[in-house]
Amino acid sequence: MEVRETEAKRDDLESLKENGGGGGGGGRGGESCEHGGVIAPPTNPMVSALLTDMYQISMAYAYWKVGKHQDRAVFDLLYRKNPFGGEYTGFAGLEECIRFAANFKFTDDDIDSSCFMHTRRLQRLIYLESLHIPVSFVELLFVASGLANSIPGNLSYIRVAQLLETTFLTMVNYASLVASNAARHRRVVGKDKMLLEFGLRRAQAGISAWKYCYLGGFDATSNVDAGRRFGIPVRGTHSHAFVSAFMSFDEITERSLAHAKGGSKCEDFVHLTQSWLSRMQESPTLRKFFHKTNYSELAAFTSYALAFPTAFQALVDTYDVMKSGILNFCAVALALHELGYKALGIRLDSGDLSYFSCEAWRIIRDIEKEFNVPGFGKLVITASNNINEETLDALNKQGHEIDAFGIGTHLVTCFSQPALGCVYKLVEISGQPRIKRSEDLSKVTIPCKKQAFRLYGREGVALMDLLIGESEPDPKALYKCYWTNDSGRRTPLPTLMELRKHCLQQLAAMRTDHMRALNSTPYKVSVSGKLYDFIHFLWLNEAPVGELQ
Repeated sequence: MEVRETEAKRDDLESLKENGGGGGGGGRGGESCEHGGVIAPPTNPMVSALLTDMYQISMAYAYWKVGKHQDRAVFDLLYRKNPFGGEYTGFAGLEECIRFAANFKFTDDDIDSSCFMHTRRLQRLIYLESLHIPVSFVELLFVASGLANSIPGNLSYIRVAQLLETTFLTMVNYASLVASNAARHRRVVGKDKMLLEFGLRRAQAGISAWKYCYLGGFDATSNVDAGRRFGIPVRGTHSHAFVSAFMSFDEITERSLAHAKGGSKCEDFVHLTQSWLSRMQESPTLRKFFHKTNYSELAAFTSYALAFPTAFQALVDTYDVMKSGILNFCAVALALHELGYKALGIRLDSGDLSYFSCEAWRIIRDIEKEFNVPGFGKLVITASNNINEETLDALNKQGHEIDAFGIGTHLVTCFSQPALGCVYKLVEISGQPRIKRSEDLSKVTIPCKKQAFRLYGREGVALMDLLIGESEPDPKALYKCYWTNDSGRRTPLPTLMELRKHCLQQLAAMRTDHMRALNSTPYKVSVSGKLYDFIHFLWLNEAPVGELQ
């Protein structure tokens, strides 16, 4: 068996990427799943050999029953239509498939043929018998597919290749869908804005969303475990609950804050923020903005700044963005600046994001000029609140001053399309090509084992993809072989960082009319003349059509 992948060919923002909200990226992002020749198991511990549909086991038994279980088979894993009404898909999930295949076996926890009398093992046998699977076959299947000493060769046996189907589709379908969704959001927002994945509390898909959102172009995640597992930068500040939790300044017991460069210490940072708020209120330039700000909100912001003076970012819409939140934030940010610190910025989570961002930016710029605080106007404005691809497009048309977007529900749930629809089809058995015919032409498969190529124009833009039969002479292949019996033919698996870079490069190489959100030009995928003739021949040979009488 071979497992191959298609080779799809402002200063303060950087500070937010490095320091954002008290979270940093973990250290695993540069690692591959292969360590010293041993391939690690799937990331998700729930993925096992029994994570399969019943009909996979039924087919494996039927193959075995007629002596066909060791026929060599080739399957294509493909999708029939690009998601979200577009003309491209970001393929993802290959590493998890390789992890699963390399460790594919039924463990003692599934069944132990040497310990039938053990209660748990006996219960499992009874359960499998209840599914009309003879115990004799279960024992044989489980022993024969313990492949640690013979992978990946035995995976090309049809009985085993069939058992991999459901799990492979599970690991590729959602991964590719959410990577494509992330890539579409990145394309709409542009290269210069920061994208933050905020979907942990909304997702249905375990841990996979964050990895593939990052692959598709997002910069960071709110998920701490994703940072630990994959080395993705982690970001997060505080919620409305933190602001609502404070009633007055009297609740702040520890008020001192050391100067950023050492030496002197401010003994009462609370008083310092209050004094800056008073100076802002007395300013002729800023007086027009002022009403009475919410002091409990100021207490919350001050407390957060005391905890994170080097990464202060505030959620400013708990009470009123313009009359309270932005002004209280600026008072705390100015106090931090006096002590040598630099605040990161604000987050907007409700209301008219275009208007609020523009007005907030204007106030911040006025403060920079009024108090001669160089660089204050470059504070980062982050927006969240049910943002999707259409929202980003609308904000671009309306005009805004948002530097970063936190996107959750619509990203990780792939709200506008719940599934990609990958399928797994037999295209060759015992060296003989097979084709699936259908009244629906979109469901007709392309037979035999194939190679794929991407053809580029002189400007380096992708023109089309070309499929040919494996025996045909090939130019530079689009496929790379990542896992096979012949270790000399294997390409080392790229790291997540390398995959992310590659994905963005390939997206940049696509023609703009293929990439637009609406009415995109279909991207051409063709076959060689030889393969076309063979498909036509096989179609006629398989068609149950006799002579006309």
